[in-house]
Amino acid sequence: SLNTLNVLAIIRFIHLGKETLHAVTHFHQRRPNPQNIHSVNIKRIFINNEWYDSVSGKTFSTYNPATGEKICDVQEADKADVDKAVQAARSAFSLGSEWRRMDSSERGRLLSKLADLVERDRLYLATLESLNGGKPFLSSFFVDLQGTIKTLRYFAGWADKIHGTSIPTDGGYLSFTRHEPIGVCGQIIPWNFPLMMMAWKLGPALCCGNTVVLKPAEQTPLTCLYMGALIKEAGFPPGVVNILPGFGPTAGASIASHMGIDKVAFTGSTEVGKLIQEAAGKSNLKRVMLELGGKNPNIIFADADLDLAVEQAHQGVFFNSGQCCTAGSRIFVEEPIYEEFVRRSVERAKRRIVGSPFDPTTEQGPQISLEQQRRVLEFIESGIKEGAKLECGGKAPFSKGYYIQPTVFSNVQDHMRIAKEEIFGPVQQIMKFKTIEEVIERANNTEYGLTAAVFTNDISKAMAISTAVQAGTVWYVIFTEHSYQPYHLYYNRHKIKTMSSYAA
Repeated sequence: SLNTLNVLAIIRFIHLGKETLHAVTHFHQRRPNPQNIHSVNIKRIFINNEWYDSVSGKTFSTYNPATGEKICDVQEADKADVDKAVQAARSAFSLGSEWRRMDSSERGRLLSKLADLVERDRLYLATLESLNGGKPFLSSFFVDLQGTIKTLRYFAGWADKIHGTSIPTDGGYLSFTRHEPIGVCGQIIPWNFPLMMMAWKLGPALCCGNTVVLKPAEQTPLTCLYMGALIKEAGFPPGVVNILPGFGPTAGASIASHMGIDKVAFTGSTEVGKLIQEAAGKSNLKRVMLELGGKNPNIIFADADLDLAVEQAHQGVFFNSGQCCTAGSRIFVEEPIYEEFVRRSVERAKRRIVGSPFDPTTEQGPQISLEQQRRVLEFIESGIKEGAKLECGGKAPFSKGYYIQPTVFSNVQDHMRIAKEEIFGPVQQIMKFKTIEEVIERANNTEYGLTAAVFTNDISKAMAISTAVQAGTVWYVIFTEHSYQPYHLYYNRHKIKTMSSYAA
């Protein structure tokens, strides 16, 4: 059954008859098995291609969200360690250094080598990602690791293709532009896709010749630290990449306000993003790139392929336990098909398999932490209190681990918390609309503008939605399909660019 596979790529075969059977059969024949990880060896801070204990001597614990059990203790970086890493990064970026003198094609070769090493250790990294983050192993292997490898290779190809232009001028003068690296880039990444977010941040920074001070999320530091070993093995000079596990208010705040950092990139909550923007402005006016989540509209017209729309809407909100900034969490369904869409969506949610990340039949693992589990359950309770109809789910199904049942609400109104705020959990909200003008206005009635989707057989409707809806990416008859196209987003009407050559 396709329902047992948490591999988004397989969804593309849903309506292809015999090809579906062939794809699933081929998948089962080559399905990887997770490695046994009895202990984690890389738990220290990575600076200047060496491993260090924290200056303070502090450590913190990281946990397996599927069981709530501790995996290991990790060295805790704070301001003193950030200072040490920035000094290493500035030295690596100094004029005449090995990194600054390196040919751009050689930078590309190093990124390609890093991608090769990630591919070599793909099984271990996917296992560790699932152990520390709780996502199903098959998803880690086929989605996260594949995305990480492809991202590194994509930016490896850009390294020697970044160039300026000649500008015609009056008189006998030569005028041209030259694209130069910014300098030391601070990077703060989230816990929902640690390896992919690391690749999204490292790829463009390194291909352009910058150096990096990177802080992984405190919930999921393990795969990022392992990447430090691969970065050294690939041959990157000391100080080019530095990895500091630690907490936001200490290590993260130090990166955002550090006078020796020239740019900071952050993916995470709106609340923290505002603090980073403020710290950057109060320090050295460093450049800032923020990606702060979404409350993304998924618009389904009555003429859409209903089976496809139901499945895509389901995957669009429940993938990765709903812990995606791109989740299609505001589903607008045209009135004539609303009741049938709700009925089929509830049936699909009830079939979704929740369980151990290492069970190959599992579609949905736990939330990342007890705190996040409680937060999502509070949102569900608010939806019930405000009058939305709880169709299914809404509870923690197991006594062990941070799981939540796939949850579906109908009769959701725009003023409700569950319709306005980012839940970041497996909660599907289904709303009704009557006209295209109405749904465009309602879709845009949000501070977010990350992604959107439209399901219709009328291309004119699709184009109208893609033009009118303020979202950086608009998908047509699919939800959550990432490649390396320019990836834009809006927040409070400000447009931000990430991914592709625009990120470089």
